[in-house]
Amino acid sequence: MEIIDQVRQASSIVEIASQYTTLKRRGRKWVGLCPFHTEKTPSFTVDDEKQFYHCFGCGAGGDIYSLLMERENLTFPEALKHLAEKYHVPLPQQRGVRPEVLKLEEKLFKINDLALGFFKKNLYNTPEGAKALEYLKKRGLTEETIQTLKIGYALNSWTALLDFFQAKNVPVSLLEKGGLVLPGSRTGEYRDRFRGRVIFPIFSLTGKTVAFGGRTVIDAEPKYLNSPDTPLYSKGKLLYGLNFSKDAIRDAGTVILVEGYTDFSALFQAGIRNVVASLGTALTAWQVGQAMRFASRMVINYDGDSAGMAAAARAVPLGFEKGLNVEVLVLPEDKDPDAFIKKNGRDKYLALQKKAVSGLKFLIDSLAKDVQMSIPEEKGRIVRAVVREIEKVPDSTARSEYLRMASQELDISEDLIRSIVENRAPGKSQEETRLFCPAEKRLFQILMENRSVAPYVFAECAEEIFQGLQSEPVFRYILDCFKNDKDWNVHELKDKVPPALMAPLARALYEKQPGSSVEEAQECLESLRKLHLQNRLKDLQQKIARSEKRGEKEELVELLYQRHDITMQIRSMR
Repeated sequence: MEIIDQVRQASSIVEIASQYTTLKRRGRKWVGLCPFHTEKTPSFTVDDEKQFYHCFGCGAGGDIYSLLMERENLTFPEALKHLAEKYHVPLPQQRGVRPEVLKLEEKLFKINDLALGFFKKNLYNTPEGAKALEYLKKRGLTEETIQTLKIGYALNSWTALLDFFQAKNVPVSLLEKGGLVLPGSRTGEYRDRFRGRVIFPIFSLTGKTVAFGGRTVIDAEPKYLNSPDTPLYSKGKLLYGLNFSKDAIRDAGTVILVEGYTDFSALFQAGIRNVVASLGTALTAWQVGQAMRFASRMVINYDGDSAGMAAAARAVPLGFEKGLNVEVLVLPEDKDPDAFIKKNGRDKYLALQKKAVSGLKFLIDSLAKDVQMSIPEEKGRIVRAVVREIEKVPDSTARSEYLRMASQELDISEDLIRSIVENRAPGKSQEETRLFCPAEKRLFQILMENRSVAPYVFAECAEEIFQGLQSEPVFRYILDCFKNDKDWNVHELKDKVPPALMAPLARALYEKQPGSSVEEAQECLESLRKLHLQNRLKDLQQKIARSEKRGEKEELVELLYQRHDITMQIRSMR
């Protein structure tokens, strides 16, 4: 039996659907108000026997996977993993993932849960914690907010957490890998990473504890300290608070982006729930993509100081590149959201949010700041910089509209600004463009440049993702080397790929590219995964057409189910 079917049979669609609506048995089925649209008369029906749901009001329907994907905005693999864990179905080992890696992750999750309990106990059961709790209350946080966000406290001790785990015989090497302890000044000595800090746990989208952030209450430096990157956590891949706010974001159609957990908690407590934090000011394309799964509009509300405004200006082009409608909210008197809410309240904040400026206007103002636009050469430089960012917008209609808006903001003719776009012809040939899609080319460059990325790439992909690509033999060679713990290089590659591929591959390697990262590699992988699914969907459409023509009802039902499954996966990827 396929693992997908095993998990489906072990799961209860009634139990999962009951998380989103109240169901009542009616004969052999369950009925309730639809969780996908507003209604007064129940029209949402769940068939426990067939493991399907259908709403007679809005037409929504599917199986347990599509229900979870729609409501939680999960990808299909995420939904499968969530259900497998909930109903204790062991998933087969992913190709390319060593068993010790999976075991390490399981151990670190357990350690983080224990640490979370330890920090919470400190807050309520120690004299130090009482002072920290008083600090939180003075900052305006209510008991309800503290409990909801699971805020805790790290004692001002060099080894309090270390002693706690050593009493449980947890190896210090695991604590170090989890980012909870640091090597001391002496050989073999370790100390707690978080000391004298209010602790904000950082959760995955499905609510697992993956890391911690701490705000000092003893005037230590730095003021804010986060966990380092670990096997469970990568700073640029998570948005703080998204596990709490995803439903509100989806309902509002807008996500408010703030810098850190104190700004998040202030807005969240004020009833402004469609908010997330980027855990610092360096927003990544991965985080923007995650936000897009829940909303098509982002309002950036970073701190009003120069660092916050510079970070907002860097974030706007990331939104452009992803096709997101970006606006920027600048609070008066250079205040951060936390300070503004405390002084002015929720209503004034929401009133100002409605006046947020477009991302394009904010970007132009930022680029033109301190520039003498009366000097033609300086103005030309700013115009070209703006055009470069607008060219990243994927939708041609939106891109055209941005060019029109830019011409007005910059006070130059629309024809002139459009001519700049037309004259910026790319330097690569059309033949090479057709040969590789951008994602496969960039992934090749990253894997050749930074081999340490490979475990993260091959842990998350199946080999069939590369099927049909011009570069398929390239990735199969690299994957084979990875599986056998061998190094890969361009010299051996010559013997593994068709001669016609070597010239464009060599050119790709010699192109000057910015530094590679795990996040960028996984974004490339996500693009290739989507391309693979789209190609599978095209094949299925042809098979469906043939089955309909031949009247093959049983095969047609199976094909339609497969089409629904793949369509849901593609939709979840946006």
